[in-house]
Amino acid sequence: MVGYIPPGNINLTVVQITITRGLRQALYFIMAFSTVEILFTFGVMRFVQWLSSEIQLDNIIDVIMVFMFGILGVITWRSRKEMPKADYSKKDSIKYGLLLGVVNPMQIPYWLFVGTYLISHEWIDIGYLSLSVFSIGSGIGAGLALYGFARFAQYIQEKFALSSYIVNKGIALLFFALSAYHVCKIVYIHFIK
Repeated sequence: MVGYIPPGNINLTVVQITITRGLRQALYFIMAFSTVEILFTFGVMRFVQWLSSEIQLDNIIDVIMVFMFGILGVITWRSRKEMPKADYSKKDSIKYGLLLGVVNPMQIPYWLFVGTYLISHEWIDIGYLSLSVFSIGSGIGAGLALYGFARFAQYIQEKFALSSYIVNKGIALLFFALSAYHVCKIVYIHFIK
């Protein structure tokens, strides 16, 4: 749950879906995403020691994040003036949730860090049953955090009557800021430090 509290591509997407498509579509997205989170957490936690020792993911993830946030920012910025379609099927939100669940590059470093920490302190056993329970809890926690963002977005929209133009513009600017952050991080690590 803690991993989805800071602004990122997933919780901002939930906010955008809630405002443009409604809470029901956001719930479909959250359920699909949380399901992938369970499977992904189990897989990464199962191989966390191997992944952390064999692959240097820090730089790769930062470069991917620059492009991903940049692309999401451009797409959101370009669609800021478009009126949202009134009819969305639940399949669209489910497919979107599954896709972003699989293509979420922040999960790997997050679970590498958290997984290594939990396993090294022996707070979690790496047996199948323990990891299964932990992974299910991870999916439920992600779902609850994202649901909180969806409800908050719905509340803000109702109270302030925000248009999708303003919301999309704000989210696009936040995506650009996150992309710029990763560019600055790469420059600092490789050229200044």
